[in-house]
Amino acid sequence: MTEEPIDQEAQRVFDALDEVEAMTDPLARARVIGLLLKDQAKRNKKFHEYRRQVVLELREQKVPYRKIAEQLGVSLGTVQDIERGAGRWTQRPRKDSPQDAPE
Repeated sequence: MTEEPIDQEAQRVFDALDEVEAMTDPLARARVIGLLLKDQAKRNKKFHEYRRQVVLELREQKVPYRKIAEQLGVSLGTVQDIERGAGRWTQRPRKDSPQDAPE
Protein backbone atom coordinates (compact mmCIF):
# COMPACT_ATOMS: atom_id res chain seq x y z
CA MET A 1 0.00 0.00 0.00
CA THR A 2 1.65 3.19 -1.18
CA GLU A 3 0.86 6.48 0.53
CA GLU A 4 1.86 8.71 -2.37
CA PRO A 5 -1.58 8.89 -4.07
CA ILE A 6 -3.20 9.51 -0.68
CA ASP A 7 -0.79 12.33 0.03
CA GLN A 8 -1.38 13.80 -3.43
CA GLU A 9 -5.16 13.69 -3.05
CA ALA A 10 -5.01 15.32 0.38
CA GLN A 11 -2.62 17.96 -0.97
CA ARG A 12 -5.09 18.85 -3.72
CA VAL A 13 -7.75 19.51 -1.07
CA PHE A 14 -5.35 21.53 1.08
CA ASP A 15 -4.26 23.56 -1.96
CA ALA A 16 -7.89 24.36 -2.76
CA LEU A 17 -8.49 25.49 0.83
CA ASP A 18 -5.37 27.66 0.64
CA GLU A 19 -6.82 29.29 -2.49
CA VAL A 20 -10.00 30.12 -0.59
CA GLU A 21 -7.96 31.72 2.20
CA ALA A 22 -6.03 33.74 -0.38
CA MET A 23 -9.17 35.23 -1.95
CA THR A 24 -8.86 39.02 -1.90
CA ASP A 25 -12.57 39.85 -1.85
CA PRO A 26 -13.63 39.38 1.81
CA LEU A 27 -17.32 39.05 0.93
CA ALA A 28 -16.71 36.42 -1.74
CA ARG A 29 -14.33 34.57 0.58
CA ALA A 30 -16.95 34.59 3.35
CA ARG A 31 -19.58 33.19 0.96
CA VAL A 32 -17.25 30.40 -0.17
CA ILE A 33 -16.33 29.60 3.43
CA GLY A 34 -20.03 29.40 4.30
CA LEU A 35 -20.59 26.92 1.48
CA LEU A 36 -17.60 24.86 2.56
CA LEU A 37 -18.68 24.76 6.20
CA LYS A 38 -22.22 23.76 5.26
CA ASP A 39 -20.98 20.99 2.98
CA GLN A 40 -18.46 19.72 5.50
CA ALA A 41 -21.09 19.47 8.21
CA LYS A 42 -23.06 17.16 5.92
CA ARG A 43 -20.01 15.02 5.15
CA ASN A 44 -18.57 14.64 8.66
CA LYS A 45 -20.78 11.74 9.74
CA LYS A 46 -20.17 9.91 6.48
CA PHE A 47 -16.40 10.48 6.69
CA HIS A 48 -16.27 9.22 10.27
CA GLU A 49 -18.17 6.09 9.24
CA TYR A 50 -15.85 5.43 6.27
CA ARG A 51 -12.87 5.57 8.59
CA ARG A 52 -14.60 3.43 11.23
CA GLN A 53 -15.34 0.72 8.67
CA VAL A 54 -11.65 0.50 7.81
CA VAL A 55 -10.73 0.20 11.49
CA LEU A 56 -13.38 -2.49 12.06
CA GLU A 57 -12.19 -4.48 9.04
CA LEU A 58 -8.57 -4.29 10.18
CA ARG A 59 -9.50 -5.33 13.73
CA GLU A 60 -11.49 -8.24 12.31
CA GLN A 61 -8.24 -9.30 10.59
CA LYS A 62 -6.55 -9.10 14.03
CA VAL A 63 -4.37 -6.13 13.03
CA PRO A 64 -3.00 -4.60 16.28
CA TYR A 65 -4.20 -1.16 17.36
CA ARG A 66 -0.70 0.29 17.14
CA LYS A 67 -0.32 -0.87 13.52
CA ILE A 68 -3.70 0.62 12.60
CA ALA A 69 -2.79 3.89 14.33
CA GLU A 70 0.47 4.02 12.37
CA GLN A 71 -1.30 3.32 9.07
CA LEU A 72 -3.96 5.97 9.70
CA GLY A 73 -1.58 8.53 11.18
CA VAL A 74 -3.53 8.82 14.42
CA SER A 75 -2.97 7.92 18.07
CA LEU A 76 -3.67 4.53 19.61
CA GLY A 77 -6.48 6.06 21.69
CA THR A 78 -8.06 7.51 18.57
CA VAL A 79 -8.15 4.08 16.95
CA GLN A 80 -9.83 2.66 20.05
CA ASP A 81 -12.36 5.51 20.05
CA ILE A 82 -13.06 4.93 16.36
CA GLU A 83 -13.62 1.23 16.96
CA ARG A 84 -16.04 1.93 19.82
CA GLY A 85 -17.84 4.55 17.80
CA ALA A 86 -17.03 7.09 20.51
CA GLY A 87 -17.34 10.76 19.72
CA ARG A 88 -14.46 13.15 19.62
CA TRP A 89 -12.96 14.28 22.92
CA THR A 90 -14.46 17.73 22.43
CA GLN A 91 -17.94 16.22 22.11
CA ARG A 92 -17.81 14.06 25.23
CA PRO A 93 -19.83 15.17 28.24
CA ARG A 94 -17.72 16.59 31.04
CA LYS A 95 -17.70 14.93 34.40
CA ASP A 96 -19.21 17.09 37.10
CA SER A 97 -16.64 19.19 38.88
CA PRO A 98 -16.56 18.87 42.69
CA GLN A 99 -18.38 22.18 43.07
CA ASP A 100 -21.20 20.93 40.79
CA ALA A 101 -21.66 17.65 42.66
CA PRO A 102 -24.93 17.29 44.55
CA GLU A 103 -24.65 17.48 48.32
